[in-house]
Amino acid sequence: MVFQTRFVSDVAQDRLINRFGGVKIKDLDLIGAKAVYLPPKAEAALAHQFGVLRIDDDVVVEALIRGGIATKPTPTQPSEVLPWGVDRIDTDLVWGITTGDPIQVAIVDTGIDVKHPDLVGNLKGGVSTVAYTRKYNDDNGHGTHVAGIAAAIDNTIGVGPKIDLYAVKVLDRRGSGYLSDVIEGLDWAVANGMQVVNMSLGTASDVQSFHDAVARVYAAGITQVAAAGNTGGAVIYPATYPEVIAVSATDNTDTIASWSSRGLEIDLAVPGVSIYSTYKGSTYKTLSGTSMAAPHVAGVAALVLTVPEKCEFLLDSVSGCSPAEVQQRLEATAENLGVVGKDNLYGSGLVDAEKAVLQ
Repeated sequence: MVFQTRFVSDVAQDRLINRFGGVKIKDLDLIGAKAVYLPPKAEAALAHQFGVLRIDDDVVVEALIRGGIATKPTPTQPSEVLPWGVDRIDTDLVWGITTGDPIQVAIVDTGIDVKHPDLVGNLKGGVSTVAYTRKYNDDNGHGTHVAGIAAAIDNTIGVGPKIDLYAVKVLDRRGSGYLSDVIEGLDWAVANGMQVVNMSLGTASDVQSFHDAVARVYAAGITQVAAAGNTGGAVIYPATYPEVIAVSATDNTDTIASWSSRGLEIDLAVPGVSIYSTYKGSTYKTLSGTSMAAPHVAGVAALVLTVPEKCEFLLDSVSGCSPAEVQQRLEATAENLGVVGKDNLYGSGLVDAEKAVLQ
């Protein structure tokens, strides 16, 4: 459970939790809450106590890879490759001006392979919020794949090959975790001055604590990008929240993937089918999913942040440009793919890195 009270004192909060047989798992300072274990019959009783604002379920959050569409990892990549997704959004056309340095991008995921030759030069640090390890090394592979799309250095090149990467490990070796771990990871991102947060993860559950956390990150001036989901149905959370840029996935014909979630919440579309990128164990892999689409946008957002003069108003944010300004620029310069204007499949269209940075 994620437990919020009106009590300022930790002692008072802990006393109330203990009174009902609960056990505190961790503090969630970002939203003034605690993750706790409560006996089955205690929740209803505790919810009616004076001072208790809300008790939310600590729901499971999962990586958004499209199951069944993957190649076996290859141990080496013999020559430099410009992945088709990076090429399609014209990222290479701005590298003469910016490659993302020194923007800090947090990959909130399963961690990042700390020894991968195409990532180690950009990997500047990180944190693990999962219970079984304090190390942020990737024991799943998903986070490493996502990180490579955003910022691989060589061989398979990322959107911003000089972006500063930070691994925020909130998902376990199976690619799943708890909402409380994600919230703690977002707290770390705020405390450590991240400028872009990528969340290639989600849940079908709309939990107020999750929205509160996302809103706090947004208020801190951090641009957030999230995968829309792979069900072919409604957009999931956190992509649904208005503070987050929701990303759908397209194939190499600029057609929405059949499994890509859709709805009014979709902001942008980018490649997410058969994306080649880095993988755990210093290998490479082809994967599909809105998980693969989102880091393309996160990478371009980082490129935009290197040219703050392109923003209409320099607001008081970590990055110079506010999250709203970054999103507005990405949408205003996107290539329309669906009906004229914003639609439920492609949002404002396909991200165009060249126009977003230069126009």
